[in-house]
Amino acid sequence: MPEYSILGKRAPRVDALMKATGKALYSADFSLPDMLYGKTLRSPHAHALIRRLDISRARALKGVKAVITAADIPERRWNDPARVPLLAVDKAVFAGQPVAIVAAVNQDTALEALKLIEVEYETLPPVMDVMEAMKPDAPLIYPNKRTYMKSGGQLTKSEVPSNIAAHIDLKMGDIEFGFKDADFILENTFNTQRVHQGYLEPRSALAGIAPDGKITIWTDNQGTFLVREICADFLDVPLSQIKVMPVEIGGAFGAKQAQPLAPLCALLARKTGRPVKMTMTREEDFTATCPAPASTVTIKMGATKEGLLTAVETTLIYDMGAFHRESTGTTHAATCGLSLYRIPNLSVNCYDVVTNKAPTGSSRAPGASETAFAVESQMDLLARVLNMDPLEFRLKNAVNEGNHAIDGTPFGKIGFSETLQKMQEHIKLRGKPETKNRGTGVACGLWYPAGGACGADINLTGDGTINLIIGSCDLTGTRTSLVQIVAEEFGISIDKVTVITGDTDTAPHSDVTNSSRITRQMGTAVYRACQDAKVQLTEVAAAQLDVKPHELHFANGQVFVQCQKEKTISLAALVRITIGRGGNGPVIGRGTVNNQHSAPIFAVQMAEVEVDRETGKVKLLSFAAAQDVGFAINPTLIEGQIQGAVAQGIGRSFMEDYAFRNGIMQNPNFLDYRMPTSVDLPFIDTLLVEVKSEMEPYGVRGVGEPPMIPTTAAVANAVHSATGVRIKNLPMTPEQVLKALKSKNR
Repeated sequence: MPEYSILGKRAPRVDALMKATGKALYSADFSLPDMLYGKTLRSPHAHALIRRLDISRARALKGVKAVITAADIPERRWNDPARVPLLAVDKAVFAGQPVAIVAAVNQDTALEALKLIEVEYETLPPVMDVMEAMKPDAPLIYPNKRTYMKSGGQLTKSEVPSNIAAHIDLKMGDIEFGFKDADFILENTFNTQRVHQGYLEPRSALAGIAPDGKITIWTDNQGTFLVREICADFLDVPLSQIKVMPVEIGGAFGAKQAQPLAPLCALLARKTGRPVKMTMTREEDFTATCPAPASTVTIKMGATKEGLLTAVETTLIYDMGAFHRESTGTTHAATCGLSLYRIPNLSVNCYDVVTNKAPTGSSRAPGASETAFAVESQMDLLARVLNMDPLEFRLKNAVNEGNHAIDGTPFGKIGFSETLQKMQEHIKLRGKPETKNRGTGVACGLWYPAGGACGADINLTGDGTINLIIGSCDLTGTRTSLVQIVAEEFGISIDKVTVITGDTDTAPHSDVTNSSRITRQMGTAVYRACQDAKVQLTEVAAAQLDVKPHELHFANGQVFVQCQKEKTISLAALVRITIGRGGNGPVIGRGTVNNQHSAPIFAVQMAEVEVDRETGKVKLLSFAAAQDVGFAINPTLIEGQIQGAVAQGIGRSFMEDYAFRNGIMQNPNFLDYRMPTSVDLPFIDTLLVEVKSEMEPYGVRGVGEPPMIPTTAAVANAVHSATGVRIKNLPMTPEQVLKALKSKNR
């Protein structure tokens, strides 16, 4: 591995001071003169026909400037309900669905206007249980919705309407032969719950409108260019009529790809000709945004007595809530969940099902942690039947370079075996718990980072400093990693580099910040921009030093000749030459990337627990997370990402859940919807493995998603180790554990 002076080191975050002092500006912090306030009337019913909607009294209220319903918006604008908040048209399909929006001179007036809107509902039985929703005789949420089906590469639609939005099946080998060849076969069903992403800032948006009709938007998001696209499409205006400003993001974890407020703010601003701001309450956020889906996974797994997998048959059912796009992420979840191991015979059926709940969305490693809970729990059970060490069983079946994922994609250079071995070493050093009621569990995860397009500009100044201009949102400290790349390439300290996140009119395009892609892909664009600028500089420096450009190197703010280090010129001097009389003009480096390939990331985790058999309370004693990161540009940032993801996984394991009664969420706040705090967490050891990706300049793979994937299974396997009880439903509350213990005793 090359020796770097900046990369691979623990540099402080470039935004640390602004955030620590409270000077960072989030979407809710922005205001404009003469601003109106927007509020939303939401359906109190999970499933109901709208028989009458009268907004006349609300419109007549003094101070109200606009009241809008679905009747004011052309239906063709509703082309992507997974990203845009539908105002109910004739029927509400989840409790919390927008029915009307208002804009008024202050919040009190806006709230009063909502009370004056008269709605008559005819309630319908809500379809809440995903298994019931799949039955042929279930009430249809959408009478004309037909199932999108994919089998053997062929796309079709069902002949009859159904609540099953999508059904995709994948097959490999001969599943019947695979099970005949097995000495041991296990089949189980596992359930995971609907969970909130847990970001702390409220969803908020502000839209201002210029005299020429151009709209400027401030909103929490994961991609300003995505917001521009959504709003322009929603309003049916050219992209040039929308400008989205960068803001700091108070947590996202996938949820803020969806835009519940920005399009509506923009619509109200156009209607009134004045700026409009909308901010959700915490209750609205829980009931009307896009949480992670619940899942039911049935898995049948066979293996020989030597410990080799022969066949896997699984059915993945995901509760998508009220809306579904004609594509599915469930197959990606299956690919991530099952491609860790060599499985010669495979059958996978994936179902996306609509119910009368708020639509679901992305949530850190979307779908993969749900699948991993089932797959990794089953692997643990099978290892016990085989009387094999769980890690040895996984190593025996682990994919390596040259093996294929379940979709047929071959693996290049990967570090799964190395990561498993790293965890083996860690467990050996710790030793096994000998105290009664204690146990350890392990689990693995795989994630394929997303591809996409992005660009970066490098501007060099006459004092030797550099401005990096990008258009991507920073959710995880990526600006710091990008600054480190620039500093490394030019041989300067990181305080000489300023990173600027531009708006959609000024910054190079960047696809959405998601799926562990920004450091890997934007880092490649930044690297290429650096090379572009360095080529320009070396041509000037070569002429000044009377050498060939390839003889020149960058270090300590200088350009020098490797074999004649007395021949040197500073970056600042070079830039001044280019912009001086007779120079070639400013040095601007540009780099772009549009990679659609992926760099698979593997994670292996270990949980140690103690179970109180009197109460069912599970205490986490220790936790370790090993991960192949490719190359750790900034170990501190990576460790923080891993520890944060594990903390979220622990929340899913023990406490987080949506509680419904008659289709209405009963715990829409952070008091009743409990998330883990510091007292719920042990210290989380991070074990970094660096098997470089072959595709990127530095071999970076990504970090954020994979450590979320195996956590729930590792904890469940530890509980089983401690008690002999297998918990198949999340969350593993004390009540559920105690019930399982009593059932085992009987």
